[in-house]
Amino acid sequence: MFQEFQQHIEKNLPFLKGKQLLIAISGGIDSVVLTYLLSELPDVSVSLAHCNFQLRGIESDLDEEFVKNLGQKLHLETHTTAFQTNTYAQEHKLSTQLAARSLRYDWFHKLLKNYDFDYVLTAHHADDNLETFLINLSRGTGLDGLIGIPEVNNTIVRPLLPFTRDEIEAYAAKKGYQWREDKSNKETKYLRNKLRLEVIPMLKEISPNMLKSFKKTVHFLKEDKKIVDENVKKLASEILTQEGDLIKINIKKTLALRNPKAYLYRFLKDYNFTEWEDVYALLHAQSGKQIATKSHILLKDRDFLLLLRTNKNSEIQNKTIFIDKGVKEITKPIHLSFDNVLKTEKLGKNIIYVDKKSLNFPLILRKWKEGDYFYPTGMKGKKKVSKYFKDEKLSMFEKQNTWLLCSKENEVIWIINKRQDRRFLPTNNTTELLKIIT
Repeated sequence: MFQEFQQHIEKNLPFLKGKQLLIAISGGIDSVVLTYLLSELPDVSVSLAHCNFQLRGIESDLDEEFVKNLGQKLHLETHTTAFQTNTYAQEHKLSTQLAARSLRYDWFHKLLKNYDFDYVLTAHHADDNLETFLINLSRGTGLDGLIGIPEVNNTIVRPLLPFTRDEIEAYAAKKGYQWREDKSNKETKYLRNKLRLEVIPMLKEISPNMLKSFKKTVHFLKEDKKIVDENVKKLASEILTQEGDLIKINIKKTLALRNPKAYLYRFLKDYNFTEWEDVYALLHAQSGKQIATKSHILLKDRDFLLLLRTNKNSEIQNKTIFIDKGVKEITKPIHLSFDNVLKTEKLGKNIIYVDKKSLNFPLILRKWKEGDYFYPTGMKGKKKVSKYFKDEKLSMFEKQNTWLLCSKENEVIWIINKRQDRRFLPTNNTTELLKIIT
């Protein structure tokens, strides 16, 4: 098996050569075999990472001790950590398995960053891939779910994916390797274990070449996915436009597609949406309707669906900022610079000039609120900020992300990057001129 493994690395994963590799090792037979195989390869540097999830009492501690001893035996740097997995699962309302997965991968990525590792290698194999396929199939899935586990996913690599459990076990027995058995793998209360212990053996009995046929099927599905992705990418360039952090989806062009639901799913599948019928309904909803995920908001706004990342610093974004006299610059929540100048020069939406003596400090930076009004430059009389937004046809996102710079008594000086209030314009009598720029 070593020769086949080495050939697979050289042919399909040559980028691993010369890199710092971190093996995720549980102590089970597959991760132990992966450790031995990689430790014998030339031109790679290998370290171990083991998570003690503290779910099986003394057995979990013995797994950790086994991994440390293996690391010493092979002269490999070994990283270990322990998690209060049950507590984490309860606090985050996750299943034990999902909690363990979240903790594990978060820790792996920290190790990558802190120790300059290039990749994390896991010991998933062909049988794991078939199990994942069946799990996804049983829950309902699309093409992405049917192609199984990716061999390379950013910094996560699975070099054993072409090999079966039987091949791995036979190699371990031949070499006389020791490993740890996780007794929970024999419990059929978990769906994956039930498939592994009951369903897949039956499938292999019906079709002895089941894994070989499955591998061929996955190959064809991946080739089909390439065609789909190329087509979606081409259409996305015609239907989606990006303005800063905002993505706009043209509704009319989307509805003109032969299968708008399928394309909308492809456009949005990476943004954590789950209630897809609600997403599709936005195509025909009234303006202002929106759906939020943990990371994004999708809003219907006239002829577009608008996608924007949820601001992680919402507390900062929504607070009132006071700017004292003499301040030259602020950087949060937005950038503003203040400069005393002798005359007006360059003009633009991101620059205003004001009569400094007309200002009452501290200036106030805040979001707009109902009842705000201002005296727009180039117009007579005053206007409500909300009416200005409506006339300018600003979307809800644009309204939410617009800042007002106000004088002390909440008199609007500037709807930032949009329109200045004429009450603060310089006059022939101005002796102190202040330039404000974003």
